[in-house]
Amino acid sequence: MNVLVQQPEVDSKRISIIGHSEGTQYAPRVAIDNSTRVKNIILMAVLAQNHLKDVEYYQIVSLPLEYAKQVLDKNHTGLISIPQMAKDSLFLNFLSLPHSILLTNDTKAITTTLVKAFGTSDYISIDKQLKPILTKIYENKTAFNLLKCDTPEICPILWRSLDNISTNLSSIGNVSKSTGILILNGENDTLTPVQQAFLLQQRLTDVNHPDHTLITYPNLGHVFYPSSQWETQIGPIQPHVLADIYAWLESHSGLSHSFEPSSATNNQLSANITLSTNSSNSSSSINK
Repeated sequence: MNVLVQQPEVDSKRISIIGHSEGTQYAPRVAIDNSTRVKNIILMAVLAQNHLKDVEYYQIVSLPLEYAKQVLDKNHTGLISIPQMAKDSLFLNFLSLPHSILLTNDTKAITTTLVKAFGTSDYISIDKQLKPILTKIYENKTAFNLLKCDTPEICPILWRSLDNISTNLSSIGNVSKSTGILILNGENDTLTPVQQAFLLQQRLTDVNHPDHTLITYPNLGHVFYPSSQWETQIGPIQPHVLADIYAWLESHSGLSHSFEPSSATNNQLSANITLSTNSSNSSSSINK
């Protein structure tokens, strides 16, 4: 930012910042520390709560359990079979099996690994056997017991930093009321679930922030590309999302006096909008 504001073509008092995913933890802090410079912040795929205790737990434990209950346990018995798991590549990824085994697509080798992990070749209980395994994976991943960055996961020093940083939920209320805030989240985001965005929007409403807008997109994932509710697909940000960002920035630049979200052409491209503007502190919902 210090370099940016020195450029002659830049209005140093009307800076807009976009943060995505982990970046949504930093953009509000930059805005708080530079309230006379930052005019707008855009938060995409937001983190509201603690990255490790809440979001990582959701990714590693809660989401796989929900998948097991909704997809694998079709008869709602609370049980799933080892052969079921061995044939489901998405579920195997949840279990953090060695890549060397997954890449072989050798069902027999995968089954042997699962039998060893769960101590049975038959059915397992989702709550009594699967949940403890997933919880152990979560605990190992967030243990910070490595001193060097010699892991394919996030470096331990960064894990510790993320764990110690204050949450957006606790600090977002300190963003200047003269700073516009746009929050965007895919409703099928498996990395930063849409509930995080709702929590942040509710906090802004509670502190009477006069200019904040939340848009959620059905069928879009973490990178705003069509995804299922279980797995993020990678691809370009969808044009209607970019159109919404452009329209919102335009309305907050003095070039336009109102924000009108992009029109939906079908259900897949629909958006749910909640906004609070300077003209009213009360939030309203618009379904597109």
